[in-house]
Amino acid sequence: MLREALYAGEPAIGLDVTAIRLVTAMLLGSFIGFERESHDRPAGLRTHMMISLASCLFALVALLLVDLPTGDETALRYDPLRLIEAVTAGVAFLAAGSILTKGDTIKGLTTGASMWLAGAIGLAVGTGNATLALMAAVLGVVILRLLRPLKKGIGEE
Repeated sequence: MLREALYAGEPAIGLDVTAIRLVTAMLLGSFIGFERESHDRPAGLRTHMMISLASCLFALVALLLVDLPTGDETALRYDPLRLIEAVTAGVAFLAAGSILTKGDTIKGLTTGASMWLAGAIGLAVGTGNATLALMAAVLGVVILRLLRPLKKGIGEE
C-alpha cells in the first residue's frame, strides 16, 4: 500500500535521466549564482542553484503528468504549459523581492533578472533541452561578467 501511495507507476523518464537533468540544472544555475555571489549580491550561489533545481523539478513533473495514464479518453489532460507559466510567475515573484527602490535609485534589478534566467535554465534542462540551457547560462555569465566593465566605463556603476 505504501508503494502505491508513493509510486505513480512506470515513469516516462527514467530515474537516471531525471537525476542527470536535476544535477545539470543545479550546476548551470550555480554558474550564474557564483557570479552574483562573487559580487556580494543578496541572491547568490545557493539561491540560483535552488531556483534552477526547483524549476527543473517542476518541468519534470509536468512531463510526467502528461504521460500519467487516466484510463479514460475524456478525462482531464494536463497542460505542461500551465505549470511552466506558474514557475515563471513564481520565480518572477522571488526576483521582484530582490529589487529595492529608494527615490531614483534602483538596486537588485540585474540580480532579479538573473534569478529569472536561472528559472528558465532549470525549465530548459527539465524538458530535455540541456544544450539550450547551457547556451543561456554561458550567455548570462558573459552578460554579467563582461558587460560590468563597460557599464563602469560609462559611469553607471
